[in-house]
Amino acid sequence: MKDPSEGGPGGQDVAGRAEWHFVPAETAEAIVATNILTQVRNAAKQKILFLPHDLEQIVRPDRMITAPEVELVVTEGELVEDYPEDARGHSCLLLGRGDEGRAIHVVCSPGDEYLAVITAYLPDTTCWSSDFKRRL
Repeated sequence: MKDPSEGGPGGQDVAGRAEWHFVPAETAEAIVATNILTQVRNAAKQKILFLPHDLEQIVRPDRMITAPEVELVVTEGELVEDYPEDARGHSCLLLGRGDEGRAIHVVCSPGDEYLAVITAYLPDTTCWSSDFKRRL
């Protein structure tokens, strides 16, 4: 841990003491959310890879989620859950709207050269809040 006498992120006050600024938890969460969304969108600009499990899920007749719908979710959707400790690498759950305004969840993991789409599905109304942002 840094010695406060060395100065902090806020610089030093007039007496030469460290001046520390603390970020509220909500702000810190927003910074992390912005970071993962930025990583997702930057990776998606390079290439979007659909993993085999994802392909099996999105082509099911009861789902039929198109690649353009997934692309729309990853480029314009909002962060619902963040999984920084995921075994596959930092991943997240995004919510967006597809054809006819239907809600779509996409779980993805940004890499340096591509975005891996782990799965995409239509959220179940019995498992999610009415806005599909909170698990029940």
